[in-house]
This record gives sequence, structure tokens and C-alpha cells, in this order.
Amino acid sequence: MKPLRVTLSILDASEPLRRRAPIYDENGEVLSDFMVIFPGLKKKPKLLIHEITQEIHRVLTSFGDTVVFAELNVAINLLWVSVRPVEGVRFEISEALRSRIPSARIVSHL
Repeated sequence: MKPLRVTLSILDASEPLRRRAPIYDENGEVLSDFMVIFPGLKKKPKLLIHEITQEIHRVLTSFGDTVVFAELNVAINLLWVSVRPVEGVRFEISEALRSRIPSARIVSHL
């Protein structure tokens, strides 16, 4: 399993997200993913961005190995999360993020 990854700028990325984000877990099971937007994040002071990033990390790690990959792109205010296919986990994670960071808005959820 790849460790949780948080990127603070699109400039840190050497290749497109679609190539970095995993599609399958270590057992070949298809992963699920979703996005969360944080409106205005990139305009906030660096200290506040750091605090929000730490809070995102705390929330995601609280879900154990269910979260396989996460990347925060501050330049576009977007968090990408890849998870194991656990019923309702995308909603649980997005709600946990919203409870800690009220501005968080889920972008994609099937």
C-alpha cells in the first residue's frame, strides 16, 4: 500500500494526477475516488493553509487503510481521495472533513 500523500501545489507534481492516483489496490481490487473542494483555500494565509492541511491529514488517517491515496492541490482548492470500496465511506469521509473544515464541499460522489 502506498503511504498517504499530500501535495501542496500542482507544481510539485511531475505527472498528471490520473497517472499518480492508483486505480487498483495491492490485491487488484478496483478503488473508488472522489473530490472535495475547499473554496478560497489558496487565498488564505500560509499558516491557515498549513493548519487546514494538517486537519485533512488527521481526518484521512482516522479512516486507517481505507484511504489509499490523497492529494491536496492548493492551486485549484481541490482534494482528491482514493479509497477502498467500502459502502458509504466516501460520504463518511466527506462529512468528517466538513465537520472539521466547514467550507469543504464534496464535488463527486456516486
